[in-house]
Amino acid sequence: MTQFAPDSIVLNRKLPLWYQVSQSLRASILGRRPQAPLRLPTEEQLAAHYGVSVLTMRQALKELEDEGLITRHRRRGTFIEPGAARGAPIRLLGSVDAIVAQQSGMTSELLAHGPAPVPPELAEHFPDLTQAATYHRLRSDASTGEPTNHARNYVRPELAARIAPEDLVRLPMTKVLRDVVGAPIGRITDTLEARLADPETARLLQVPLLSPILHFTGVTYGTDGRVLDVAVIHYRGDRFSFTVTLDAE
Repeated sequence: MTQFAPDSIVLNRKLPLWYQVSQSLRASILGRRPQAPLRLPTEEQLAAHYGVSVLTMRQALKELEDEGLITRHRRRGTFIEPGAARGAPIRLLGSVDAIVAQQSGMTSELLAHGPAPVPPELAEHFPDLTQAATYHRLRSDASTGEPTNHARNYVRPELAARIAPEDLVRLPMTKVLRDVVGAPIGRITDTLEARLADPETARLLQVPLLSPILHFTGVTYGTDGRVLDVAVIHYRGDRFSFTVTLDAE
């Protein structure tokens, strides 16, 4: 039987190894493709994969078993629970002005910009492109100077031709597209999920490696339905809150 292949990580020796391994394996399980095998490799194989002892691996697996993500059967192996999947997304309705307001109040440093290949995970948003204009920015709290997030935007080249780099130091991308470029924005779809800080994010946001962060993907559509921009943002987990207000009526 084909086995499930978990992602690899670089472990931080300052954090409990079993916890890091359990969180990495948890993310791999929840983010797996629908057709991915349900059987996990053996404890020994997983321990070798992550570079930890079998005892540490056993502790990590117990954490996932207690959470109901896996079941362990003597002599048969360890299996992902078929129901271990992401919950249905919550849809929130709001205005573009509300999104622009949320993006304001921070200072931005443009770290890099220029053409780059469209990442495979974003290819579905740009089916007619192999390259997009990219902008990588580090945002900080305007009052304290403390970094709060770093963002990469992937923009259609014909729109990027009308964007000056200094625009993105002063203004949020949504406002630049709408008010500077004059792009007709139809809707924006945002997705937010929990992840662990990779080396680049940990360095830029000044947080420990593998500390909790919020991974945000914002897809901006034109009124014709085409994707104009995809923003991929990593927020510090200790500097971002997500509040939803629902009317009872």
